Amino acid sequence: MNEEIKIYIEKYPTEIIDLFQELRKLIYNSVSVDIEEKMWAKLPTYYVCESFVRLIPFKDHINVEAKAIINYKDELSGFKITPKGMLQVFVNQELPFEILKKVFIDALIK
Repeated sequence: MNEEIKIYIEKYPTEIIDLFQELRKLIYNSVSVDIEEKMWAKLPTYYVCESFVRLIPFKDHINVEAKAIINYKDELSGFKITPKGMLQVFVNQELPFEILKKVFIDALIK
């Protein structure tokens, strides 16, 4: 993990750190291309060329910013999608791995 991101995420509760790690791992496992991991505007961001996925941690949830989320709005009906099109994943929610994998592929590759 990028050192800057590691330091950034350590200030959050254990549940958020665990959820962040799970989402990060899913991003890397979703695509078979090199991903550049870095902070952008003080937020953990994962790039493939100009495309990106951003993970924005809060005290009880993580917002996932990816342009493809809106394409899977119906499949993500059990989750809140913010007015800016970010998916909110709370610590007590089960991750929709297969749907998120599609989101990350669409956001980073297509």
